[in-house]
Amino acid sequence: MSLENRVAEALDKRGEADSDQVLMLQYMQGDMSAFESLYQKHKGGLYRYFVRQIGDLQLAEDLYQDTWGRVIKAAASYEASAKFTTWLYRIAHNLLIDHVRAVKPVDHFSEVFTEEQDADSFLPSDEQAPETQFIAWTKAQLLKHCISLLPTVQKEALLLNMEAGFTAGTIAEVVGTSLEATKSRIRYANQSLKTCVMNKWQEVESER
Repeated sequence: MSLENRVAEALDKRGEADSDQVLMLQYMQGDMSAFESLYQKHKGGLYRYFVRQIGDLQLAEDLYQDTWGRVIKAAASYEASAKFTTWLYRIAHNLLIDHVRAVKPVDHFSEVFTEEQDADSFLPSDEQAPETQFIAWTKAQLLKHCISLLPTVQKEALLLNMEAGFTAGTIAEVVGTSLEATKSRIRYANQSLKTCVMNKWQEVESER
C-alpha cells in the first residue's frame, strides 16, 4: 500500500491526518528525519513518565531507550489506524509492567525531578517575595509526597492525564483496562491528592 493510501487511513473524523501518524508512516518509508521529529516531540514526556513511576534515573533511562528501540523494531508492524502516542505509551507501559513483574519493587514514586522541570515548573520567579517562594516550594514538596502515597494504578493514570494530557479513553487503551475503571482511578487519585495536600498543609501551618 502506498504512503498516500496509508495516510488516508489515518484520517480522523474531521478529515485531518494526525501529524504523528503521518510522521510514523514516513519513517516506515525510510524517512529518518520523520523519526527524529517524533523523537524530539515525545522524548521529554516519555522520559518523565518513567522517572515518575520508578524513581531510579538510570533505570528510567534504560527503559526509555528500550522503548525507542522497540519503536524502531516494531515500525514495520505499525498500523495507521493506531494513534502514535497511544501506541508509544502502550510499549512504555508494557516495559514498565515487565520490570515490575521481574523485580517486584516496593510501590513508590520518584522524589527526583529533572533540573529543567524544577526550574520551570516548581520554583517561583525571583520577583516573588521569599515568603511566597517558600509557600510555593513547600506545596510542591507536599504534592510530590502525596503522589508517592497513591496506589500504582492511580498514580499512572493520574500522570498520563496530567502530564501527557491523555484522555481517560486513551489511558484505558494504553494500560489495557476499561474506560470506567480508568475514570475511577483518576477521580480517586485527585480526591486523595486534594485531601492529602490539605491535611499536610495544615500540619505545616500549625508548626509555623
